Amino acid sequence: MAQLVVRNIDEEVVRALKLRAAERGVSTEAEHRALLREVLLGKSRAAQFKQALASMPDVGSDDDFAASRDKDRPHPKSLPEN
Repeated sequence: MAQLVVRNIDEEVVRALKLRAAERGVSTEAEHRALLREVLLGKSRAAQFKQALASMPDVGSDDDFAASRDKDRPHPKSLPEN
């Protein structure tokens, strides 16, 4: 991969980049790469996440989870009273 050195950046821009990186829990350098990729190539994190979700196989519906959860939960009438 290539390296890029950017000089003479306004302090306000550097602070904003550091803040944005901290809010996302990534390094300033990683945020800088992401911003360049998004602006220049149109590849946003949201689009990448959406693509990752779309590529996952369909494994059922939410009803499957509710049925499993309800099966393991005791019926209210079978619970001891205080």
